[in-house]
Order: sequence, then structure tokens, then C-alpha cells
Amino acid sequence: MKTMLFTPVTIGKMTLRNRISVPPMCMYHATDGIASDWHKVHYAKMASSGASVVCIEATAVTPNGRISGGCLGLWQDRQIEGFSGIVRAMRAADPETRVMVQLNHAGRKGGERAPWIGGYLTEEEGGWKPIGPSAVAAGKDSPVPEAMSEGGIVAMVQAFANAAVRARQAGVDAIQIHSAHGYLLHQFLSPLSNQRTDRFGGSFENRIRFPVAVFEAVKHAVPDLTVGVRVSATDWAEGGWNLQETIRYVKVLKELGCDFVDVSTGGLTDAQQIPVTYGYQLPFARAVRAETGLPTFAVGLIKTGYQAETCLVDGTADVVDVGREMLKNPHWGWQAALDLRADVPLPEAYRRGMR
Repeated sequence: MKTMLFTPVTIGKMTLRNRISVPPMCMYHATDGIASDWHKVHYAKMASSGASVVCIEATAVTPNGRISGGCLGLWQDRQIEGFSGIVRAMRAADPETRVMVQLNHAGRKGGERAPWIGGYLTEEEGGWKPIGPSAVAAGKDSPVPEAMSEGGIVAMVQAFANAAVRARQAGVDAIQIHSAHGYLLHQFLSPLSNQRTDRFGGSFENRIRFPVAVFEAVKHAVPDLTVGVRVSATDWAEGGWNLQETIRYVKVLKELGCDFVDVSTGGLTDAQQIPVTYGYQLPFARAVRAETGLPTFAVGLIKTGYQAETCLVDGTADVVDVGREMLKNPHWGWQAALDLRADVPLPEAYRRGMR
């Protein structure tokens, strides 16, 4: 049977064999930002899942840009070798699967322990003082960040570009810039976290200035790669970043050569009120795609192949992110093909179990 989910699509400079993506999901298993054998095994599983593209987890562009002490990094050259090992393992698992990496700076949300431990790293544990657009904490139990100087902002733009070059050296096909989920670029976008009075705060044009500069620097640094951006389309909080501003922001990025947008929501403040249910974020992706025409990835508790197919057929997105379900079933993509009776070649080595 012919399906949209298993129809190829071209995003920027890469052609995907189907419309299934594994989005970035933090794994908290790195040491000093360096990948280990654990990452190779994990991402090889994701690459052989039946998805057409896998995005490696949030990867820090500076040491204090890590979400936790266990996050990957590309802020120095010695981290390239381990990252290259991840990419080689993924290509060995399935040469047709495209490899993306999400570049990130955690900003005021940096320095956490792994979520199954909780809390923030102490100085003795290697913790650091977080930074942000303003000295405004993410919540009542969160540390107050140090407001960035203009010089620090300029240096951070270069840090993103440098990390992109290292990612290309490691062999990735695409880069996703993280301006969602309450991390640094999103913190500049939202008036709830950005209370600056200089050229990086206040008006919409000022609040997008730094994230746009990051995009331009990365695009210039790796013109041969596909480059896109992840956004939180709403803060789910009064007075915060919203869908209308998201659409304006994405239109600016599109004019500058952005290849795709991955539409998520929330993550900025503990005051957010999110009505979590299956597909709860899909209306935001549908609106961004309709208003901007930019190739769109959609995410949000997408559990079945039927649900993913519907998301494509009704025009919500061009590509569907499947995250948690992939952790549960690392062959979710091939299972979706079976469920939808899609006419696609199944992997020979596993075919006996796919009848």
C-alpha cells in the first residue's frame, strides 16, 4: 500500500527515504562532553529503527552550555573523535539513515544533575553558575543566572559556528539549532526571561537578534549541510512567547536560508500550563507550516503509524518526530510499515521477525 509516511522527501541538501524522524533526546551518559561506547550502541539502534533521520541529542557549544554534567559537547576539537564514532556506528547500522545533531546552549537551565537524580550540580560536583539574557530564574527552585554581556553574546554566536564546523568534521548530514524548551536562544526570544534594555531585549526585533545571528553564523560556517531550527511555538504562560511571534521568527529564518523548522512547545518556565495529550502540539506545527511554507517537523506524543500517517495526510507536517516510542521499541519505523502495509523493503537481517 502507498503511504505518505513512507514517501521520500527532500529537506535542504538531504533526501530522506521516509517521513519518520527520531528527535533529540538527552541521554546523560557523556563525560566532559565526550561520547562513549554507550552512545555508539544507542544511536546505532536508533539508526536501524526504520526512521530516515536521527538527531543526536542536545550537544553543548561551550562547557557551561550543557544541560547536565552528562551532556555531549562539541566545544573543543578533542570531542570530535568520540562524536565521529557515533556517526560511524550509525552509518554501519543503516547507511541510508541521515544523521543530524542538535547544537545547544542551556543558558539558565544549565548545570542540572541527571533527571533520575534531580537538583543542580554543586561546585564540588563540577557545577557552574548559569548564564542567561537577564538575571531571572526559570522557577522558584532554580538558580538565578548571570546576565550576559554584549561581548559574551557575540562570543556565543561564534561558539555555535565553531561547534557546527566540528559537527561537520564528525560527519553529520544536518544541524538543528535549538531555540526551544527554555534554553538560551529561547530565553532571548521570550519576554518572560529576556528583560534586557539594550539591542537584544524589548521589541520582537531585538529579542530575535541573537538567535538569528546564531543561525546566520552556523549557515555560513557549514554551507554544505542542511541547517534548521527547533522552536517552542508557545510558552504556555501569560505574557510569554507565542504562536504569532513564532511564525514571524520562522519567516525571518526562512528568508535567511533556513531549511526546516521543528515545532515543539514549552519548557521556559515552571508557570507553564500544558494540556498534555496525544498530539497536543500538532496544531502549532500545522499553523507554522501553513503560514510559512517551510518544511516542518511535528512532535508531541505520536505513538502509532496511523497517527503519524494522519499527521502527514492532513497537512500538519512534512516529517513526524517519534521519540519516546522509539525508546520503547527501537524498530518502531519498521513496525509502522507493517501496520500500514506499506510497500517498502524491510531489512534482510530482521525480516524473519517482521511477518
